[in-house]
Parts: sequence; structure tokens; C-alpha cells
Amino acid sequence: MIEGAIFDMDGLMFDTEPIWTRVWEPVLATIGIAYPHGLANAVRGTSGKSMEAVINRFAPEADATYVREKAYEMVHAELEKGAPKKPGVDELLAFLKEQGVPMGVASSSSLQVIEMNLANGGVREYFDELFTGVGMTHPKPEPDIFLNTAEAMGVDPAHTLVFEDSLSGVRAGVAGGFITVMVPDMLAPDDFARENAACICKDLFEVRDLLAAGKLG
Repeated sequence: MIEGAIFDMDGLMFDTEPIWTRVWEPVLATIGIAYPHGLANAVRGTSGKSMEAVINRFAPEADATYVREKAYEMVHAELEKGAPKKPGVDELLAFLKEQGVPMGVASSSSLQVIEMNLANGGVREYFDELFTGVGMTHPKPEPDIFLNTAEAMGVDPAHTLVFEDSLSGVRAGVAGGFITVMVPDMLAPDDFARENAACICKDLFEVRDLLAAGKLG
């Protein structure tokens, strides 16, 4: 029986990943560094020191803390205009609410951005707990953010759904012992996701349909 559901945000509920993809080149340009191919994909789903480690791997000469903070600043400015919701998000949230399933958000974005997106998207009311990976000692792909969210919700990871679009998020969900569902956005599932995710769905409509049919969890 499903006890709870934990959602990632960027690329899963909101179509924000193209914004993140666009900011890295102009941010690096402010410090005279050319954009290194592959950075946007490698940094996706990370936060804090984990994000800075990826930045330094691709641009060793960069001040990773500055780059990360500037990227967040630019993304926040874009998100203030509102981000489109991903297909099926309203329908899945409504279904889970009807079933009495408590829900939380565990995102690599800042709490301010999480609150802003949920409010702008008209879905804040669905969520009992919000957690950010910013400032965490062990962000995704470590499971801590999901485990913390589950603990706050009072649910057992083994009976809790985790919805993710990123590869690092899938690894975090699996490591925490959650029923991990991948809904790919910018990146296709890798071997780990194909072998370890409970299922891989094309969109949140498919997730809703599987749950309604009793084929998930």
C-alpha cells in the first residue's frame, strides 16, 4: 500500500530545465570562461557542494561558488515570470489527493524557488513537506533529502513513491529504498535507471494511469 509520494520539481513538475541549460554560458562568460560542452547535463539534478564539484570538473579555473550562486540568481529571475507545468502534473496530484496519499517535494532548488513555483503553478496546497538540497552535506545522488522528507511525512520509504526526471535523483531514490519512478525530461534513462527504477514513464499521465490500475506500488 502506498503511504506517501515525494516529487522532484525541476523537469518533473515544471519545465524549468531549459532555463537551467541556458544560464551556464552567460554565467561563465561573466568571468571570461567559455562554456564547456556537457556541463549543463552533468550538473542537472545536483545542488550545493555537489554542483560546485561538477562545475570545477568542467571548468577548473572557475570560482565554483560564484558560478553556482550567479546561476541560481539568473534562474530565479526567469522563474519569477512563471514556469510551465509538465503534462499530467495536475491530474496526478488530484488523483493522489483523492486517494488520501500525503505528498512532499524534495528538490535541488532553493526553498524560495520551490515555494514560488508551487504557488505560481497553483499546486502548493497539495504538499505537506518541502525540502531543499541547497546546503545539504549529502545532496542527490545521496538519498538524504528523500529520507528526510519521508521522516517528516511519517512514511516508510519502502511504501513511498519517489518521482524523478534526473539520473542523480533516480540514484538517490533507489539508494533510499523508495519505489522510484523515472519520468525522463532532458536526459534518457541510463542502465542504472532501467535496471533499478520501479518503472520509467513517458509522462505523469502514464504514472496516474498505472497507479489507478493498481500496477505501481
